[in-house]
Amino acid sequence: SSGINAEWPLRPGEQYTDNLEELVAERSEQLAIEKEKADNLLCRMLPKPIAEKLKQGEPVAPQAYDEVTIYFSDIVGFTDLSSQSTPFQVVDLLNDLYSLFDGIVERHDVYKVETIGDAYMVVSGLPVRNGNRHVAEIANMSLDFLNFVKKFKVRHKPDVQLRLRIGLHTGSVCAGVVGLKMPRYCLFGDTVNTASRMESNGLPLKIHMSDDAYDALSKIGGYELESRGEIAIKGKGVMTTWFLLGKEKKLEESQLLTTLPTSSESNKSPSPNIVRSRSSSRRSVKRERPKQAVGPSETIISIDGTAVYKNKSAEDSEQNDSGQRNNGHNNGFLPSVNA
Repeated sequence: SSGINAEWPLRPGEQYTDNLEELVAERSEQLAIEKEKADNLLCRMLPKPIAEKLKQGEPVAPQAYDEVTIYFSDIVGFTDLSSQSTPFQVVDLLNDLYSLFDGIVERHDVYKVETIGDAYMVVSGLPVRNGNRHVAEIANMSLDFLNFVKKFKVRHKPDVQLRLRIGLHTGSVCAGVVGLKMPRYCLFGDTVNTASRMESNGLPLKIHMSDDAYDALSKIGGYELESRGEIAIKGKGVMTTWFLLGKEKKLEESQLLTTLPTSSESNKSPSPNIVRSRSSSRRSVKRERPKQAVGPSETIISIDGTAVYKNKSAEDSEQNDSGQRNNGHNNGFLPSVNA
């Protein structure tokens, strides 16, 4: 009996210890889950290598990149479409479209920089350098976007065909984290401006690219490119530009990073001014570039180092809505230098 009396006072303490261990384990598991959610959210706002440095308290210094490829796109006629829709319908449209675009982005070695309004910006070649593959990554992604948007149905206007206008440019940039509250990973440099001008001077359902992007893509080979000729670009003068039509049928499997079907235009017989670029020969047959009529171009206003764009295409009369945009990329979410 004395043994039983000696053990009895310890039992409540043992039970309390067991309950405390269970509580600590449960709270630790909840903390780990919440930490993972916070880390995932941070990695959605910033590139993962940059986010990891910030989490460890390390400073993130701006870095220069000798060569990257930048993608810009917007929706031609978005202002008119918005005026015929309720605000909730506009939100649903952009969320439907860009959520699916985000899924395509995950399949390529690219980083989504920003979306504001109907503007969508992506870059390849930073923060992790990928050699000369950046231009092919952006080209493949652009073709995927174009193929997808042709089949996309607007929920409240199923008969409306969205007309995506895409611009690409290859060049050097400086990239860094800006701000403490809601920090953003921003790109700076004239390459950003030029890529935006390739988009604003492009055509609906076309991938418009600069001569620098064309040269970089030709070195890789396997794409059908069509010369647009020389056009006048505000602040740049006369530039030779190109249209990316699709991939060549005999593109080697090792060069493909996407399995989506290629554009139907790439299966048609090429016109005389189409350039076929092959990796085996690394040569292109260029046709005489016709002179293009010079139309109105965009106006660029720099406010505190931020480029504000009011764009009008030189060829597409339907792009008049560019100058009327509000809360889109005309409001200047693209920091720039030497604008």
